[in-house]
Amino acid sequence: MKILLLGEYSALHSTLAEGLRLLGHDVTVASDGCKWMENDRDINLSRTGYDFFNSIKYLARVHNIFRKFTGYDIVQINSPSFLDLKIKRNLNLYRFLLKNNAKVFLGAFGSDYFWEKLCIENKTLRYSDLFVGEKPLDIYNCEWTGNKFQDANIEIAETCNGIISCLYEYYKAYEPYYKDKLAYIPLPINTDLISFKQKSVEKDKINFFIGIQKLKSKLKGTDLFLEEMMKIKKAYPTEVVVNKVTSLPWKDYIKVMSESDVLLDQLYSYTPGMNGLLGMANGLVLVGGGEPEMYELLQENNNHPIINVFPSKEDIFNKLEMIIENKKNIPEISINSRRFVEQHHNFVEVAQKYVDFWNSK
Repeated sequence: MKILLLGEYSALHSTLAEGLRLLGHDVTVASDGCKWMENDRDINLSRTGYDFFNSIKYLARVHNIFRKFTGYDIVQINSPSFLDLKIKRNLNLYRFLLKNNAKVFLGAFGSDYFWEKLCIENKTLRYSDLFVGEKPLDIYNCEWTGNKFQDANIEIAETCNGIISCLYEYYKAYEPYYKDKLAYIPLPINTDLISFKQKSVEKDKINFFIGIQKLKSKLKGTDLFLEEMMKIKKAYPTEVVVNKVTSLPWKDYIKVMSESDVLLDQLYSYTPGMNGLLGMANGLVLVGGGEPEMYELLQENNNHPIINVFPSKEDIFNKLEMIIENKKNIPEISINSRRFVEQHHNFVEVAQKYVDFWNSK
C-alpha cells in the first residue's frame, strides 16, 4: 500500500513507518519532527517563525507540498491539529486529504477535544492532568473545548474512516462515541535498535533518571517527581544518584537515559508513553503510568513490570523508597520490562495491526 503519515508524536509515526516498510509498504512521513525532538521524517513540515512573512512563506510551502498528497491508499494524521497552523487551515487541509485519497484515519495520540471531555466529566478516570480524585488541578488549560478546535475534532472524527488510540486514556475518550470505528493499538518500539542491559544491584548507587521538557514539566508531573526524588536523595545520600536533563533532542535523550537504572515518567497517565517504553526496552525500571486497566486492555495477565504511582507526593516517595529498599528485585524487573516491550510493542507486529485495521475500514 501507499501510505502517508502526517504529523508526529514522540517518534510514533517514524517508528511505525519502519515497521510498515519491512512489511513491504511504500511509506512517507511528513512532519515537523515533533519540534525539538527532531524525529526522523521524509518531508520536513517545520516552520521557522510566526511573524507575518514567515507565516505566509510556510503556508505557501505547505500548499505546494499538499498538492502532491493525493492518490494514497492510506493517510493518517496524528491529531486534528496535525500542522503548525490555525485549526481552520488544518481542517481545510484535512478535507483536501479526504477528497483526494482512498482512506483517512485519525490518530488519538495526545490532547484533543474528546480527551478533554473525558477529563472534564471526571467519571471514567481516577486522575488525569485535570484532576486527582475530586481535586481539580491547574496544570492543564483546556484548549479544545467550546471553540473551533472542538468543532474541527468532531467533524474529523465523524468523517474519517477510523480512529486509532495509542494509550488507554485516549481509547476511553473516543469509545462512547465511535466504538465501531475505533481501535487501540500499542505504541511501536524498534527494539532492534535498543541494546538491552540488565540492571544490576551490585553497584553502591541506583541511578534515577528524569527528563524534563521545559514547557511540560507540570503537565507530565516532572515537578512532583523531581521534588520527591530530591527528598529521597537527602534520605539516602549514599545510595542514590539523580540524573536530570532538560529538553534534549530525542537521540541525545535516549543515550543519557540508557546509562541510568530507573526512569521517572508520565505521572498522570494510566499508560507508559514512548519515553517510558524506550527506557523499559533498555532495561530500566519504569516509575510512572501502569494502571490495571492498561494491562487489561493489552490482555496481559502475568507480566506487570511498571512501578505504578498515584499522583500524590506521598505515593511517589513511598514507591521510590520501595525501589531502594528492595533493590534486589531490580534485575528481575529489568528483564521483565524488556520482555513486556518485546511482547506488546514490537514495531513490526504493531505495524501489522495498523494494516489490519486500515484494511477493515
